[in-house]
Amino acid sequence: MTIQWYPGHIAKAERTLKEQLKRVDVVLEVRDARIPLATHHPQVPDWVSGKTRLLVINRLDMIPPHLREQWQRWFEEREETPYFTNAQKGQGVEAVVKATRQAGDKVNEKRRTRGMLPRPVRAVVIGFPNVGKSALINRLLKRRVVESARRAGVTRKLQWVRISNQIELLDAPGVIPSRIENQEDALKLAICEDIGEAAYDNQRVAAGMVELFADLGLQDKLHDRYSVDVGSQTGESYLQSLADDRYQGDRERAARQLLNDFRKGLLGAIAL
Repeated sequence: MTIQWYPGHIAKAERTLKEQLKRVDVVLEVRDARIPLATHHPQVPDWVSGKTRLLVINRLDMIPPHLREQWQRWFEEREETPYFTNAQKGQGVEAVVKATRQAGDKVNEKRRTRGMLPRPVRAVVIGFPNVGKSALINRLLKRRVVESARRAGVTRKLQWVRISNQIELLDAPGVIPSRIENQEDALKLAICEDIGEAAYDNQRVAAGMVELFADLGLQDKLHDRYSVDVGSQTGESYLQSLADDRYQGDRERAARQLLNDFRKGLLGAIAL
């Protein structure tokens, strides 16, 4: 199975985003807490070179607390400060606002030294599709201004929104590499729905998810939910067992149930 997805609207948005980045002071890079490395766009460091970048790890609620602490230490050891958020509930968002304002103060201090008037800080929210960028913006604004949904590809154009007299924010569609070389990462993107559904086959991704759970020692999560043991089964054979046990042999229905239950958090707080 090869997973690749680079639709026309993303290619167009990427070109526009690169142009708009010239006007931006602060970049909020949003990643998925379940897969914070797989949702890092390798070109972001080049795009935002010389600008303040804030690393936002969203979906804090979908991973266990001890893993959040491990990621906190991991990023800090690499001299990065991660801001963990649950954009749907607003958890951690105020810290992001404060950091953005502080970055804006530094920008305006430089403007003052050059004899220029202060202006609102210009920030942009970027990241893979469906990592919660629009939900974060709505929380920053404290009202629903941009469309948000639990699927990739909802935001299709760039738009500026004003948060306050101090901050202007650019909402951008999800950006994704034109080619994903690491197919293990691609599988995780598909499991987490951080890539368009047109990129993958549900049954193969669900089978891959079962095998990934087995590698991570999470088989009990599946047994607790479906009362079907993984045991020594492959992902494909487990999917068939689940389909036979619960869905009259309908593998596609079983695959969709597995993926949706994981995506909605019904299997528990799980990091991949």
